[in-house]
Parts: sequence; C-alpha cells; structure tokens
Amino acid sequence: MLGRQTDVAAIHAGLTGWFRARREAGADCELSSLESPKAGFSNETFLAELATRDGTRRLVIRLEPVGFRVFPEYDLPRQARIMQCLADSPVPVPRVLWVEEDRRWIGVPFYVMERIEGEVPSEVPVYHTFGFCCDATPAERAQMWRSGIETLAAIHAVDWHARGLGFLGVPPAGTGPLDQQLAYYEHYLGWVGGPPQPILRAALAWLRDHRYTPRRVTLCWGDSRFVNMIFRDGRTVGVLDWEMAFLGDPEADLVWWILLDWAQSEGYEIPRLPGFPGAEETIRRYEAVAGVPVEHALYQEVFGAFRFGVIMAKIALRLKEIGGPAPSENFETDNVCTRRLAQLLGLRGK
Repeated sequence: MLGRQTDVAAIHAGLTGWFRARREAGADCELSSLESPKAGFSNETFLAELATRDGTRRLVIRLEPVGFRVFPEYDLPRQARIMQCLADSPVPVPRVLWVEEDRRWIGVPFYVMERIEGEVPSEVPVYHTFGFCCDATPAERAQMWRSGIETLAAIHAVDWHARGLGFLGVPPAGTGPLDQQLAYYEHYLGWVGGPPQPILRAALAWLRDHRYTPRRVTLCWGDSRFVNMIFRDGRTVGVLDWEMAFLGDPEADLVWWILLDWAQSEGYEIPRLPGFPGAEETIRRYEAVAGVPVEHALYQEVFGAFRFGVIMAKIALRLKEIGGPAPSENFETDNVCTRRLAQLLGLRGK
C-alpha cells in the first residue's frame, strides 16, 4: 500500500531463520506463507501460522514500515512495550511474544504477537457499507459500539504509574497535557511539507488560545477507532494499533472515536448503519461508564480534526508522489478534516 517495496519472500526467509534460531520454536519449525491485512497505512503487518513440535500458533508479525512513514518518528518497540505493560489488565491486548530490534534478520525491527480470534470491522470499504457489520442487526451493532466505549473507559482507568507507562512522556501540570500534544503535531505538520495549510495553521492557533487544564491525565490509546478493535460475540476482545498512544486528556480518545466514525461515513455522505449510537448518546454512555463528565468535546473535536488533517495531508502527498488516486486535486489542503474545521470555527478563507 502507498508504494511499498516489500519483498515478502525475503521477509519470509528471514523470519523462518529467526524462528528456527529460537529455542522456543525449534530448528524444525515451519512458518506458513505470510498474509497481509487489507487496511492500514502506518504499519507493515503479516498474519502467519508457526508449526512446531508442540503444535501450531496463529501469529501476527508487525514490522517497522519501509519506504513510507505516516509519522515523523516510528518506535516499533514502544508499541510492543505498551501492550506488554497492559498484559493481564482489563484492557484486552494481544500477547506480545517476542520483540526483535536487530535489523540483520529482515532489515527492520519487528515484533510477534499471538493472534486474537474474532472479527475486525472493515476500514476499506468502510464498515457502514461492507463486512460483518452490515450483516449484523441494529441491536448487535449497538452492543459492539457500547462494548467499544466500555473498553475506552477501561483504558482510561488503567493505573499508568503502576503499569510502568511513564515512558510515554509524563506531561507537565496545568495545560501541559495539551501543550505536549500540540507541540508534537506542530512538528508533524512541519515535517509533512507540501503547500501552505492555512486552515490547519489557524486551527492550531485556536487550539493554543483555548487551552484548558484537563480534569484527568490518563493513558490515551491515541488511535481510538472502531476498526482498531477485534470483536467476538458482540464484545471487544482485542485493542490494536498503539503507535499514537500518549498520556493526556482521555476526552481526546472519546471524541476521536466519534470524529473518525463521522469522517468515514457522513463526512463522505455515506449513511451510518442503523443501531450505531450517535455522538450525544456515545458521550452519555462514556460518562456513565467512566463516572466523569465530558467537558471539552468541542475543543477535542477541533484537535481531532486538526491532527487527522495533518495525517491526511501526509498520505495525500504520498498518493501524489506515486500517482495514486485521490478524491480531489488539492486533497492535502481541502479534505473532510479541513472542511470540518472550517465549519466548526469559520476558518474558510483565512
């Protein structure tokens, strides 16, 4: 995807050698062919089975991306470490089996997880138009959504001190949790390059002008999306993709969940499937489960649209580089995020 130059045969050979060198797998183990999930821009991920004398294990192997990076910095071991810290917690994460930082095996760092059995909502095409969510009843969709929100609350209830998650960067007091994120995305926007971004820059200024002191500082998933969860029997059994995790205001996660669902449905004039709760019901459900009020939904919607706009600008510029399809000629500056910001803050033309 996005012009990657992955030599799957070479990766398979390197991984086979790596597994056979490990005592846990054994020299006579066999690695099945590597399968790629259909979606995802920021990671190289493969599904495989490893047959050993003790049986067969279904694995997920995640590699540091090559050729194209969505984010300015990419710390693969950091992602694995987050999940290791969350092992045996109320947050259902895959069990990380091994982390390999030595590049000699396949050219990049990678880690190996156990595969969680279940269903992942489709990202492309979006779950409102394709996949098991379309086959579900409205009641079943509502149950999955509620389970997702309950899982969000569980993430935010984690004692990140006790779990050793301070390595994510403990923010300063006061507006520090917001300042830390805004500084990162300002750096990110500068790294993206490309044409001027007047709406994103104006949104950044608005976010700085309207900072507040969060009620709580918690572990935040960062990429809290319905498509990043695994479901089984209507319940969340897996939380995936931790590369955007940070310590900050948990309202950012909740509003990102709502915003990204909107962006992938009504933002593109795709009707949402019946049964999925709307924004207000979602917020009320989170408040009931988390036991705290949501006080800054507008701020977090602006922040979410801003940071998603930065990500989309990077992806759009990459699509232009490789001659890929884009919804419009100026997609990096005129997209669902910039239009949302214009609507929220009256930024058009500034």
